[in-house]
Amino acid sequence: MVAKRLFAGVGFVLLATAASGTVAHAQIQPQTPEPTQIAPADAPVVTPSVDADVLYELNSAQGDAHTQQRMRWQVSSLRQRLDPQNSDVFMITSWTDHTLTVVDTARKRASVMPVPGPQQITPPGQPAAAGTYARLGNSVVAGEQCTLWRTTDADGHPTDACYTPDGLLLQVAQQGQVTVRALSVSRATQPDNVFAIPSGLKREAPAHP
Repeated sequence: MVAKRLFAGVGFVLLATAASGTVAHAQIQPQTPEPTQIAPADAPVVTPSVDADVLYELNSAQGDAHTQQRMRWQVSSLRQRLDPQNSDVFMITSWTDHTLTVVDTARKRASVMPVPGPQQITPPGQPAAAGTYARLGNSVVAGEQCTLWRTTDADGHPTDACYTPDGLLLQVAQQGQVTVRALSVSRATQPDNVFAIPSGLKREAPAHP
């Protein structure tokens, strides 16, 4: 399992195992306005500037399957932890040393690989350094105000993303279908032990280097 970049600014957020589809109750504007082009300096903040713990819902392309995924982020160390629902596997991304560590607690194994895709992220709190963005409007997701932006995913497909002012991604939609949606958001401080790799694990080569 490797992390997949959804689109230029927020690739460190979700997993390749995340499906895409529709969430019937997601709060997306019923009529999407024409995008408002912006200057690069006015692009959204796409790397969180606060520690965060976000629970996401991810949905299948057919809308008949969904799962959840927990994302924790520590801004001081630029580390992220991803925990898929009902899985013995979790992932730690360190943007300081550009590594992705996949930990399988059931098999007591871990594999380390370079972060997939571009090796840099936009510094926390700064406008997106890569990609193009057009402002669509505002929305509310998981009780949080966010701004809807039109950008493109890694394959160049138009993608609408909703970001909070402090850089938390709350929703992703393509062609009017919500593929990712935050269910809960916490800005609590994330301790170092959340991102620690357990000791005594057997190191193995990644399945997909």
